Amino acid sequence: MLGAVPPILSIDRLTKVYPNGTRALDEVSLDVEPGEFVVLIGLSGSGKSTLLRCVNRLVEPTSGRIVFEDQDVTAAEGTELRRIRRQMGMIFQQFNLVKRSSVFANVLAGRLGYRSTWRTIAGQAGREDVELAFENLVRVGILDKAYQRADALSGGQQQRVGIARALMQRPRLMLADEPVASLDPATSHSVMKYLEEINRGDGITVMCSLHFLSLARRYGTRVIALKAGRIAFDGKPAEIDQRRFREIYGEDAVEVEIGPGQTRDEAEAIHAGAAADPAAISPDVPPER
Repeated sequence: MLGAVPPILSIDRLTKVYPNGTRALDEVSLDVEPGEFVVLIGLSGSGKSTLLRCVNRLVEPTSGRIVFEDQDVTAAEGTELRRIRRQMGMIFQQFNLVKRSSVFANVLAGRLGYRSTWRTIAGQAGREDVELAFENLVRVGILDKAYQRADALSGGQQQRVGIARALMQRPRLMLADEPVASLDPATSHSVMKYLEEINRGDGITVMCSLHFLSLARRYGTRVIALKAGRIAFDGKPAEIDQRRFREIYGEDAVEVEIGPGQTRDEAEAIHAGAAADPAAISPDVPPER
């Protein structure tokens, strides 16, 4: 269609077979539009993490093609691949922080892809990088933790360090691999709200894998369900009824609610009515200390 905005990410017949013969992805094809908040759901082993890690080539695809902003990710090598990766932030389930380093040093590490080799070895950071690191620490509410060791923080705080580090790349696409899997419900919402903020406020496209459908409904604009490496559902969060839920998770599965059972649209509608009736707003989950 004339004037249509091209997808920020296009995946065509992506397949990944691991050396042990496990077919983690089986000809997965999808397009992601700029500004979407795409949530990947499915059972453990359904291919969610493999899909995210193929997008930035942390896992090498067996076959298929990945195009990010007109750049062929699957064909890229060396400097070109590093340049593409700089535009993709990554948030990990286990945080992937340098535990003995300070929070500030971990956040600053997000700029490594932009710095020359000798400056990286020397541990030198430019003024602009330092200022950006402090800005991102303020943004995720942990500036007061800047000079503490990363391993002195709680799980939720460590994940916020991971978000700040990813923001240092000034990414166009944020990949989040089970970012709240090891967190309690209140902390899970706190972390997810930061991802929602960068999606809505900055226009950063988000692809996030989650275990809980209630979180997918609350924060996603689109849900893609994987089952045995194939797409089993692709649509709006509200379209997943009990029948589809059982198709994805199995007949004996029981849905577990994490917090209020709202969709993102419903939550936004409630907050939009604040000026007229402040009492109508459900209290936000308090930030983790």
